Amino acid sequence: MTPERRDTVRQFWIAAGLSLFAALAFYFSTNATLRDLDYTSEIASALLRGDLGLREKPPEWLNEMIPHGDRYYSAFPLGAVLSMVPIAVLQKAGLIHNFPGHVLAALIAGLCVYFFFQLAKAFGADYASHKSTSLARRILMALFPIFGTWTWCNLGFGGAWQIALGLALMGQTAALYFSLVRPSPFVAGAFFTLAFGNRTELLISLPLYLYFLWRQPNGNGFSWFRIRGIKRAFRENRPMLIRFLSVPVTLALLTAAYNFARFHSIFDFGYIHIPEVCDEPWYFPYIQPNGFGCSIFLASPFLCLLFRQGGRYKVTAWAAIAILQLVLWCHGNPGSWQFSYRYAMILLPWMFLLLAGNGPAKITVSEIFLFAVSVAINATAMWQFLWTDQIQP
Repeated sequence: MTPERRDTVRQFWIAAGLSLFAALAFYFSTNATLRDLDYTSEIASALLRGDLGLREKPPEWLNEMIPHGDRYYSAFPLGAVLSMVPIAVLQKAGLIHNFPGHVLAALIAGLCVYFFFQLAKAFGADYASHKSTSLARRILMALFPIFGTWTWCNLGFGGAWQIALGLALMGQTAALYFSLVRPSPFVAGAFFTLAFGNRTELLISLPLYLYFLWRQPNGNGFSWFRIRGIKRAFRENRPMLIRFLSVPVTLALLTAAYNFARFHSIFDFGYIHIPEVCDEPWYFPYIQPNGFGCSIFLASPFLCLLFRQGGRYKVTAWAAIAILQLVLWCHGNPGSWQFSYRYAMILLPWMFLLLAGNGPAKITVSEIFLFAVSVAINATAMWQFLWTDQIQP
């Protein structure tokens, strides 16, 4: 076995071990109090029966089901429903009976940690080193987005909305890994499809992944300022574009058909049809930001390190954060029952690129301190929300 192959195998087992530890720690530390809100699983089961919605009135706790005609539909996009088809198959086979929100949340947390750990290799050999200080920083950076942010508490709720956010987080992180570290356009496109299938607003980040995968004919990275060879560049990158876009385009077309079949509009996902939603005053006008909630910087002081100088992907990452946040601000409210700002989970892969790239390869005292404080804050929130009745809606 070559040294390079041996190093790859070793890094895989380190990442896998860390992922398993994270999944177990997440599972045993959380209590999925919203696991009965299994909207996507219910609609996935209906799909297996050949229906786009439920024929019978859903239980009262699924109060966001949309009565329309003789069916009850969900406001979740098609991608989120398709993500739960394997669960529906297991339920139909009688292997499981209830929505496994607790297990799913733990699996998502473990997979996120795996891909975050591997994504650090995008920042060069120093970040992939097995030296104790470099390895410690990679482990810290991999654990931080799950246990050092609002993800721990919010994903821990285990409801359909939280699982969808977790899948979007994992899909983005994996897509970045297969774009920057181990370029594979088709696999990156499939994970990007998982991400935007669960959170539709992530479609606007599509050009950034193409930017990462784009290669000039001479092997250099893409430059927006080289106009002379742009036709040749498109010709050379056509296979990449086809491989990356094949799965996202397929889901986009299926989603359009899914929306049209339910509400007679390809752009109508159904959210506006949820009973009494339009009666809530903060939904109009759409563009007005809502300040309700807890600052993500109070929930995770480690994020203060976002503003350090430097970083290989600084411009791209900040651009992604800016455009995604502008879309999130258009939402009528910041996410209702949650700790901090759950929608910001989809920003964490881009924040990871900034945090991993703008600091030294070796772990620092300030990083250890801020990481510890962030974990303590989110552990406290997770405990109060999921295990006690100290915080009530």
